[in-house]
Amino acid sequence: MTDYSGYRCIRIEKEGKLLTLTLNRPETLNAFSADLHREMEDIWADVAQDTDVNAVILTGAGKAFSAGGDVKDMAERAGTEEGWRRALTTSNGARRLIQNMLEVSQPIIGAINGDAVGLGATIALFCDVIVASENARLGDPHVKVGVVAGDGGAVIWPLLIGVARAKEFLMTGRLVKATEAERMGLVNYALPQQEVFPKAKKLAQELAEGPPWAIRWTKLSVNKWLKDQVNLILDASLAYEMLTFCTHDHKEAAQAFLEKRKPQFKGV
Repeated sequence: MTDYSGYRCIRIEKEGKLLTLTLNRPETLNAFSADLHREMEDIWADVAQDTDVNAVILTGAGKAFSAGGDVKDMAERAGTEEGWRRALTTSNGARRLIQNMLEVSQPIIGAINGDAVGLGATIALFCDVIVASENARLGDPHVKVGVVAGDGGAVIWPLLIGVARAKEFLMTGRLVKATEAERMGLVNYALPQQEVFPKAKKLAQELAEGPPWAIRWTKLSVNKWLKDQVNLILDASLAYEMLTFCTHDHKEAAQAFLEKRKPQFKGV
């Protein structure tokens, strides 16, 4: 039996063959601290080894799914040795997180209860089926803080909505409402808030009660295509992201966020 007792930032509940994972930092809109990031890297390896689980629901506590990276923390560390060290650690962890998520054979249903931004959007979109609140916004605004969309956004957005649309959203950092995201094929369902978790649970339960190996190997067959794209793109996008962490524009964007003003980018 898999031991989940060491997790602090993720609430874990098991009901029969169904496992529910809840990002549990509601006071920060489930922004990714170093601890939450590390737990998200590790949890998928544990789930993959849990023979008692046939399906997984991933959701967030409070009013957001996840606000993504902690921009306040970025601003405080931008341009410092500690900031660079943190960026390198996060970069290494980002690849591990995506790879571990793709190795989970059990289907993952995303119950996107609120805004999913940056890394939060990436994780939501790497779920196998995505049920989102119609009021939720999804987006990858890495460029808004002067860095490349390196943690998986450059992989998953083009696969779901096509290259032209993906470049528009990734280069502008604009957020999209779940209702529009459903029309574009970015998410499977956009529903009223109160219907999101029940729909996700119904889908997960159906899969949990189905033929396990037929479902798992179907998922893994499709994921071969997705893994090819990860191998092609992720290392390059993470490397470019690390370079942009060294720029004046990143430091300026992070500082402007703290000071609640428009950043002045100089291309350096």
